[in-house]
Amino acid sequence: MAVEKRLAFSIVQFLRDQTHCGASNSDEQESLEVAIQCLETTFKINSSDCHLAAPQPLTEIFLNSLLKNNPEPPETSPSPEDTERAEQLKNEGNNHMKEENYSCAVECYSKAINLDLRNAVYYCNRAAAHSRLGNYTEATGDCERAIGIDPSYSKAYGRMGLAFTAMNKFPEAISYFKKALVLDSENDTYKSNLKIAEQKQKEAVSPIATGLGFDMASLINNPAFIRMMSNAVGGPAAGVGGLSDISSLIEAGQQFAQQIQHQNPELIEQLRHHIRSRSFSGSAEEHS
Repeated sequence: MAVEKRLAFSIVQFLRDQTHCGASNSDEQESLEVAIQCLETTFKINSSDCHLAAPQPLTEIFLNSLLKNNPEPPETSPSPEDTERAEQLKNEGNNHMKEENYSCAVECYSKAINLDLRNAVYYCNRAAAHSRLGNYTEATGDCERAIGIDPSYSKAYGRMGLAFTAMNKFPEAISYFKKALVLDSENDTYKSNLKIAEQKQKEAVSPIATGLGFDMASLINNPAFIRMMSNAVGGPAAGVGGLSDISSLIEAGQQFAQQIQHQNPELIEQLRHHIRSRSFSGSAEEHS
């Protein structure tokens, strides 16, 4: 019965969305309310049973099923009223994004999609909202739908690249940023994000750099490191054992950093680049 209850709950959610979209007259609204009450009574559910909610709205599940057999969205065109309402919902979603209210933005974009399944912008904007919430799988799915509708939509490729970068899937991210640049070669954001993804890919495979750039435990047990510290403070070859106070430790650290800079400038540059690139330049992008 659990599956049936979840299905009924999804249907009720769909019917409630229809009552709120303002496209029905008073008689139709009443019929929808009656249908909701009948389903809730029959399956013993109510709006507070959030644990029964599916990961996606019923219309999204239906669309995904259609896309598995046909990559193109349904050919049905929305009515002028639905198109106008969908644009209003998109604008509301954009305002929520500016206010960093990403959950509400997802809800608005989803409602817009329900009214107009063929608008790539709505999927792409929802992908941005999902990314801000950390829902990167959902974000890539929306980008795929946007690209399926409009293969020349560069922003969808760019946002796919950002999602893959956040998931540490750097080869995929690089591929999508390059595709975005093919379509919009002068876009500085795509260029910057491509460089970041390429650098992170290098760091991921570098024997020196992992995460912050090096393995501290291995470093302090390295004989070369111990000799370097000994020379820096004039102490015994036991490393930091010759330090007598905090000022000596600070001075030793400064001398050690200078020697590292002289002997391995590449490592220092990697550390600096890692700090500079902790936030994607895509964080300030505008929405369509």
